[in-house]
Amino acid sequence: MTEARTLVDARLESWADRMAGEVPGRLGEALAYALRSPGKRVRPALVLGAARAVRGEAEAVLEVATAVEIVHTYSLVHDDLPCMDDDALRRGRPTTHCAFDVPTATRVGFLLVPVAAQALAEAAESLQLDSEARRALGHELFEAGGIRGMVGGQWLDLEAEGQQLDLTGLMAVHRGKTGALIRAAVVLGGIAGGATAPQLDALRRFGEEIGLAFQVADDVLDATATSEILGKTAGRDAALAKSTYVGLLGVDGARAEAARHQALAIAALEEAGLPTESLGAIARYIVSRAS
Repeated sequence: MTEARTLVDARLESWADRMAGEVPGRLGEALAYALRSPGKRVRPALVLGAARAVRGEAEAVLEVATAVEIVHTYSLVHDDLPCMDDDALRRGRPTTHCAFDVPTATRVGFLLVPVAAQALAEAAESLQLDSEARRALGHELFEAGGIRGMVGGQWLDLEAEGQQLDLTGLMAVHRGKTGALIRAAVVLGGIAGGATAPQLDALRRFGEEIGLAFQVADDVLDATATSEILGKTAGRDAALAKSTYVGLLGVDGARAEAARHQALAIAALEEAGLPTESLGAIARYIVSRAS
């Protein structure tokens, strides 16, 4: 996690400088502000860990990890807008629409998508990937970031406000909203690291399970932690009357559900004969983290 944060933060700083120089005025400043948002960098760590699991070079796939984090950043900028979750605090500082304004933040979110595409294209060029691998990278990342992934999951999440979904319905929301990009991070690391088809299948199953574990853990933290610890407004799920794992299963039941998904994720790697040291450590962190 520390390695991913150090390496990817340096790349994000470079992209922030680039955007501030290429995009004039307030919009360029806002793009740079969003890109400089601090974070745990779980998704980049998963990219690096997956590459290592298939004996790829972690630093060689760094720009792929950066592209994933840029897509995640776009999703957070839009998720915080007044028309979505209407949040004023993210990662311990004002959200982009509060630091600037709603129209600017909306444009920032949209523009970060082609920025991520450029980062991914530069990564593919640096890795000297063939056309099939390049196509697979682009398809995986932008499918996860679009209507069949994060966008669709966010839509379902908004539609479900004021309702109490059952476990199947809740999982359907979060396989898209949270799980899709986490799954994609793992698969992208595998593709960039030269994984075989069976290895990619195992990585995809790991990503599916750990993506759900991440959301369950998030629901627990939203219900039990403070805003100061989280770096974002605590209790938003209850305030927005969202369906959550805590609301459905209780805090202890939700924690048990997160642990179940974590175990299934690690089992997927073990069954395929993939090393679990790096990815397993990240999986355990996702379930046990305090923020």
